[in-house]
Amino acid sequence: MSAIESIVDSLENRISKVLHKLEVLKQTNADLSGELAETQERMLQQNEAISKWQEKYDTLKMANSLLGSDDNKRETKLKINALIRDIDHCIGQLSE
Repeated sequence: MSAIESIVDSLENRISKVLHKLEVLKQTNADLSGELAETQERMLQQNEAISKWQEKYDTLKMANSLLGSDDNKRETKLKINALIRDIDHCIGQLSE
């Protein structure tokens, strides 16, 4: 019976170790999930900030074009022409 008891003790030790590893892995998984969520939130905030800065940059680029900058005059003229066409279209619809 001593051999059976040592086998049972060995199995209990192994099971205990496996359960401990399982708990450690669960904790690690929970930590990593939290870190992932934080990183994703930070990434969303950074993407929003990039979009806002891109809008500001585009506005500044247009303002510089209107002030006489030669770099973006063509783009500005095209946008102004598009706005004028839209206004003309609206006026045409109102007069019908």
